[in-house]
Amino acid sequence: MKGTLGIIDWGIGGISVYKLIKQQRPEVSVVYFSDTGATPYGKMSRAELVARLNTVIDFLKAKGVSHLVIGCNAASTAIRYLDPQRIRIEGVIEAAVAMTSNLKPKRLGLIGGRRTVLSGVYRKAFAERGIKVEQRIAQPLSGLIESGDTSSGKLRGECKRILTPIQNCSHILMACTHYPSIENVMKEFVSPETIFIDPAAELARRTKSWALDEKKQDAVYTSGDAEQMASSASKAFGVDLKNITVEKLRSATESV
Repeated sequence: MKGTLGIIDWGIGGISVYKLIKQQRPEVSVVYFSDTGATPYGKMSRAELVARLNTVIDFLKAKGVSHLVIGCNAASTAIRYLDPQRIRIEGVIEAAVAMTSNLKPKRLGLIGGRRTVLSGVYRKAFAERGIKVEQRIAQPLSGLIESGDTSSGKLRGECKRILTPIQNCSHILMACTHYPSIENVMKEFVSPETIFIDPAAELARRTKSWALDEKKQDAVYTSGDAEQMASSASKAFGVDLKNITVEKLRSATESV
């Protein structure tokens, strides 16, 4: 029996995964949820994040979603605390570690959000594979991209500050699905030989074997600003999102 594919991200980062999935399997139906109306996932406590993800998952299940991609690194740090029997889940971190390890980088750098970096999840996973990683917290890149900024002087200045200490790495893992939208900008501040790793490709590849509904209209939801989401998705990823529905979800931990 076929299921429906859902994608969760705090914002538009997961659109990079959505875009690849639609390129590979244009007939597949997708339900996308952007949660910008909630506190950024990287700023939530673990309990708050798990509760919020459960709330969004319950909403998506009610929409028929049976297979879920979490395109947010911060959210993916909490997957092990979710009930695996509730829905089939594939997170970006496991895909990123597998993809990067297969490349056997000589010197690995990583850029990501504060929660992603400080969680140590990547450092531990790569250490188990004998790979040392140099990590850089890359705030406020995702926020700038979320606002539709992919080329300003401020964004370039932040890229230079973040990347200069790891500019000579053989590979740099983009541990946030927003970052591929500014890869060409980031290349200005690293060695010409540096390769940026986008785990969205591996994440999309892992859905290829899933038996999924086809030829239904995609559905896009946000708990935030639909107009801003559409504008930023177009600027960052060249994806034209239509008929975005606003859904203000209340988590169990929120006061009424």
